[in-house]
Amino acid sequence: MTLANAQDKAGEVFTLPELPFAKNALEPHMSAETFDYHHGKHHNAYVVKANELIQGTGLEDLPLEEIVRQAKAKGLGPLFNNVGQHFNHSFFWQCMKPQGGGEPTGALLDKINASFGSFDKFKEEFVNGGIGQFGSGWVWLVENGDKLEIVKTANAETPLTEGKKPLLVCDVWEHAYYIDFQNRRPDFLKSFLDNLVNWDFVAGNL
Repeated sequence: MTLANAQDKAGEVFTLPELPFAKNALEPHMSAETFDYHHGKHHNAYVVKANELIQGTGLEDLPLEEIVRQAKAKGLGPLFNNVGQHFNHSFFWQCMKPQGGGEPTGALLDKINASFGSFDKFKEEFVNGGIGQFGSGWVWLVENGDKLEIVKTANAETPLTEGKKPLLVCDVWEHAYYIDFQNRRPDFLKSFLDNLVNWDFVAGNL
């Protein structure tokens, strides 16, 4: 998946993407109130700050993924934090859909079974990865060569900078789930897999 930069407004490299569903479309698993804060405030703040920090870097015309890689490689920490969060969140919204979850099919399921032993084993490793990410961060399903792996990243870090291809991500920052699940991160992760994952998007990233 390549996330292009929309430059609709003068001087803005990045724009806040529209959600691919209505804010209440994922209820009761993820509430409209969560999206008011998570998409409307948290993600938007990263977009605003990224637009400020990228000016004069020479990276303005690159695709978002390449800006993330270059910001990391060049040691542009504040810019990386904000463009990394912009990429991660933009990717996260696409990973969900109404009436999602369940079990994938076809080549994706075959690859999951080959990499993890079974779909149930993948679910167990994904949930444990999200639980095991101390503090704020993300849990990913990535393609690494001919195998799939579970990867944890902290804060704004992303598998893009490790040469691994993101297929699926779940946000485990507390603002992603606290309104709906309070401190029950394991329940949130299980609900994400059972009710929200857009497996068509994940398969399209293979």
